Amino acid sequence: MLAPKDLVKAHPKGEEKRTPNPRAEEAISVDTYAGKIQVRWEPDAAVSALGQMPFFIEFLKTAGLFDRWVADCPVRYRSPNAPEKRDVLGTILLSVLAGHWRYSHISSLRGDGVNPELLGMKKVASEDSVRRLLLQTGVKKAPWEQWLSQHLRASYEPLLEEPWILDVDSTVKPLYGHQEEAKVGYNPQKPGRPSHVYHSYFVGGLRLVLDVEVQAGNQTAPSYAQPGLWKFIDGLPDQQRPGLLRGDCHWGSEKMMLGAEQRGLNYLFKLRQTKNVHKLIERLIAAPGWENAGQGWQGVACELQLQGWSRARRVVVLRRPLREKKTGTEDKASGATQLRLKGTELIHQGVLHEYAVLVTSLSWEVLSIAQLYRDRGDAENNYDELKNQWGWCGYTTHDHHRCALMARIIALIYNWWTLYTRLVTPDKHAEAITSRPLMLHGIARQTRHSNQTTVTITSTHAQCSPIAKAVGAVSRFLNWIKANAEQLTQRERWKLILSRAFDKYLHGKGLGGTAKLTAAPT
Repeated sequence: MLAPKDLVKAHPKGEEKRTPNPRAEEAISVDTYAGKIQVRWEPDAAVSALGQMPFFIEFLKTAGLFDRWVADCPVRYRSPNAPEKRDVLGTILLSVLAGHWRYSHISSLRGDGVNPELLGMKKVASEDSVRRLLLQTGVKKAPWEQWLSQHLRASYEPLLEEPWILDVDSTVKPLYGHQEEAKVGYNPQKPGRPSHVYHSYFVGGLRLVLDVEVQAGNQTAPSYAQPGLWKFIDGLPDQQRPGLLRGDCHWGSEKMMLGAEQRGLNYLFKLRQTKNVHKLIERLIAAPGWENAGQGWQGVACELQLQGWSRARRVVVLRRPLREKKTGTEDKASGATQLRLKGTELIHQGVLHEYAVLVTSLSWEVLSIAQLYRDRGDAENNYDELKNQWGWCGYTTHDHHRCALMARIIALIYNWWTLYTRLVTPDKHAEAITSRPLMLHGIARQTRHSNQTTVTITSTHAQCSPIAKAVGAVSRFLNWIKANAEQLTQRERWKLILSRAFDKYLHGKGLGGTAKLTAAPT
């Protein structure tokens, strides 16, 4: 071992200057089954595990998303030693993209020698710097909420000019410390565990987050979310309002339907299996008029007015046979079967059926209504992805406002990544568990020679060759926009990008009157 004096040398001015350990650069001979190899450590090499990040950075720069997000951030530092807000926000971006769910995971980004510089950052900020930036939201919340709401809306707003469906839903985030607003409420997975509730709104079918509100765990009822929901809808221009509100049985209340009717919005909700709804099902079991509702379901439409409703509304009753489900329990003494019915299960022609009741303002046929509600199941996939793959169940702090702010930041970055992956694979949505290994992970090494910077990427994914062609096509498309659309505003550029990403959804037409992308490279 070298003595401490071997690691320093005299400075001309009498100061001591530390020099690298010469042995740290020496190769180590390692004996393997392939024979002896030489292993050398290069701790200062410019490498990154997020090797395909440069393509995503090009997407953010061409669309102007990251630059505007940083410029509009209301953070104000007074100390001369404070970090740059671009460094802190860039660190948050890299952390969320990497799949982190705790602030302490941010320290793992310190070894990234490629992407921070490509994002225009000077360094990766510490986890404490990230927490302190978000802590400023507790002083004046309005500017921060306006900042994130504005950029969330900018990520999807041109798409609202097309007919679209607003999916409303809520999910629970269990908590394990002493967080503000951690209350015991409806929690089916961990009963009795304090939690927060996320009231969220999505663009149906496109897997984009419109907005999210984080409230106390005992405020799971949709009545707590309706003020924010109506504020969001009322703030939209008439031509951008949804064509349909869609939600599960928690949202099928008189107050919710009345609010939609007052605003001239169509709705489709599931009804709870209350006593009067159950009586309706029993009355219709043997009634004529049942028709095919798709996927093994039958349906019949009628009118119903429950207690507390201001008027009668159209409902669609659906049923299907239960598959290989026990219809009762056997009495061991006699061998007889005793039927135990639940609220949604009734017998028709000797077969046990399950029932569901939908309430809607639409006058469509039963098959279309049933399929329209089945499509709502895609919103459940949004929650599964955001909670398990994007950190909605993490980044927890003691105060409530930072948790709420981080939930919106994650939703924004999720939207950006979703739109980028749609450019690469336009035929379907790719969840993060699939898209990160395919379009983000890879070993990148940065080298400089003759004033030229080169990033060499090595991906271990089995589909690395097809994806290299796909991201190359996206890069050519973005370069085409920069070269041929200089006269366009940033919003018009963004419309071109969205038109390319959702070409299948838009059936080949441009967004908001923009021209078709026939001249764009493929």
